[in-house]
Amino acid sequence: MNTHAVSLPLRIVPTAMLSIRRPQRMIERSAYVYRRGWLILLSGFFEPLLYLLSIRVGLSALVGDIEMGGRTFSYDEFVAPGLMAAAAMNGAVFECTANVFYKIKHSKLYEAVLATPMSAGDVALGEIGGAVVRSGLYAIAFAITMWALGLVASPWMVLAIPAAMLIGFTFASLGMALTTFMRSWEDFEYVPAITLPLFLFSTTFYPLSQYGEWAWMVGLSPLYHGVELVRAADLGVWDGSIIGHIAVLVGLSVVGLAVASRRIERLLLT
Repeated sequence: MNTHAVSLPLRIVPTAMLSIRRPQRMIERSAYVYRRGWLILLSGFFEPLLYLLSIRVGLSALVGDIEMGGRTFSYDEFVAPGLMAAAAMNGAVFECTANVFYKIKHSKLYEAVLATPMSAGDVALGEIGGAVVRSGLYAIAFAITMWALGLVASPWMVLAIPAAMLIGFTFASLGMALTTFMRSWEDFEYVPAITLPLFLFSTTFYPLSQYGEWAWMVGLSPLYHGVELVRAADLGVWDGSIIGHIAVLVGLSVVGLAVASRRIERLLLT
């Protein structure tokens, strides 16, 4: 066997990821902390919900119907899955940016954790896993709201929950990786500067065809790929592009997790 071929992936993958053993302990800690402050978990859920209610009350009647996959849907049916994807993004970003920064710079939580048998990879994957759980809770709550409002267009909607959790994993990984480079609280001004354009230019409110010559820029948004997955599940409209959307989100998740693991290991163990 070619030992060089075997050792090459080990050089690329951060050593912290190779020592992942107990990430669930970080998730357990987060659940313990939030059991008394559970209202904080809802903070990122209400903004997309209010968008949905405002569109349903007034804007949907003005815009009219949207055609997808040879079927016609009302505008609020079209927008609702995109807002569900945005809620999943919010949950992940809120959990893995300011919260993680506080634990690194102020509470020194991770230094205490790494004094135990847990590794930097456990910390990274555990915090990201907690964010995925938060995204999943947002997605479930949003799906129930859509059902109550009569906006669930297909039984395939059940697949929107794992799709939202994949969105959460992607943004949690990228958010945590970005947070490890931040030096002060002022740097968090960049977070809404990044997430707001992603929210507005990700086919949440308009089909991709409406972006014209700027459609290629929409394809650069991770949220766009997530919106398309959730919308396909809700509307029951499937095509081969779904595989590409999943591949993009999984690839970004792996890159984000690798960078976050390497950075935490460098910040706290060197």
